[in-house]
Amino acid sequence: MAKLKTAYFCQSCGTQYSQWMGQCKNCGEWNTLVEEVVEKTSSKTPPFSKTKQHVINIVEVETIEEPRIKTPSEELNRVLGGGIVLGSVTLIGGEPGIGKSTLLLQLALKMKKKVFYVSGEESASQIKMRADRLTDVQNPNCFLYTETSLEKILHEAKKLEPDFVIIDSIQTLQSQLIESSPGTVSQIRECSNEIIKYAKENNVPVFLVGHITKDGQIAGPKVLEHMVDVVLNFDGDRNHLFRLLRANKNRFGSTAEIGIYEMVSQGLKEIKNPSEILITKKFEELSGNSVAVTLEGNRPMLLEIQALVSTAVYGTPQRSCTGFDAKRLNMLLAVLEKRAGFQLGSKDVFLNITGGIKTDDPALDLAVIASILSSNEDIAISEHFCFAGEIGLSGEIRPVAQVEQRITEAEKLGYEVIFVSNLNKIAKRKHGIKIEEVSKIEDFHERLF
Repeated sequence: MAKLKTAYFCQSCGTQYSQWMGQCKNCGEWNTLVEEVVEKTSSKTPPFSKTKQHVINIVEVETIEEPRIKTPSEELNRVLGGGIVLGSVTLIGGEPGIGKSTLLLQLALKMKKKVFYVSGEESASQIKMRADRLTDVQNPNCFLYTETSLEKILHEAKKLEPDFVIIDSIQTLQSQLIESSPGTVSQIRECSNEIIKYAKENNVPVFLVGHITKDGQIAGPKVLEHMVDVVLNFDGDRNHLFRLLRANKNRFGSTAEIGIYEMVSQGLKEIKNPSEILITKKFEELSGNSVAVTLEGNRPMLLEIQALVSTAVYGTPQRSCTGFDAKRLNMLLAVLEKRAGFQLGSKDVFLNITGGIKTDDPALDLAVIASILSSNEDIAISEHFCFAGEIGLSGEIRPVAQVEQRITEAEKLGYEVIFVSNLNKIAKRKHGIKIEEVSKIEDFHERLF
């Protein structure tokens, strides 16, 4: 029998210590070391080593295209880089109730593959009720297993020989080799290591659902994110319909792509063209509304920016924004007052990005400035105008990345004029949209109104 020993693990970062101490030296957190019993294995055989390896020159290595499984979700295929790679392990995290289990259950029901769906949080009847709500056509090769024992799960998986495995969630699993509670650092590390070993040896793709902490990080040791092949983050505001799927890590593709879904009563619906949904169809022109051309990864989108500027009646002016960085809003207001001479110090400013979308793209600056000026002067901006530019501290309008993609997206949606920086290098071709190049806020204000 393997010899057992006691060690102390940091519940924040997973660092192991031989004795207890008040502060973790690695992450600096206090009172996070917990004593756990771990197994000291005597085997020195490295995992996944079926054949003897030898040193090889990089120029002699043959490039092999990884085989992929196309999923029914085009948005998921986009984020993964074209589909699911055989033998890969994907970790998906997000807020409770955001739609992680719904997304994976829809995937299991619509894929024409043998799927092994393991749940440690819901019963089979609960999963069946959700499946009936999501779709009428269900995969006859989708097998459910409600279990938290790692050894039993791997035993059933090897007996079933599925094409695809979903585990919801990794924090609920428990190995008999580790004498600690589910969700602890040692349990997550041991369970994930065995699951990755199973995926690589059997060439079966595995999806793991991960809980997150109050700081938005995936719970458990940080080494979990290093061990898996792909880390996806599913986020969005539960009070709004839209959900964004981003890749924080992808060994088989780019991390610059995003997938956009809408939460409806039948589950998650893919959004092919988010710009048409996020832009309000105005029946009358109102001041304070503008349209920004932004980029989420490599995907251009148009967002509607709303601003309301009014006289502060309580003495201290309020600065409030939804979906936009409050500190950046204060910076833009300071630039408007200092460099352009607009008196906004005694006025309330409220800013909102419609649709519940949150973004930190600096190209929104020009649209934010346009909305604030429009509301302050109570003059409506033409609904055929859109904006893409960053504001500097000296009041200059700076160029933004991938401006050609932004112009093409605005042109496709029928906008007639786009305001950009005069420093942007735009290809000399005939555009179906007029490009207004501006250099400073004063110049921009004169051309806008």
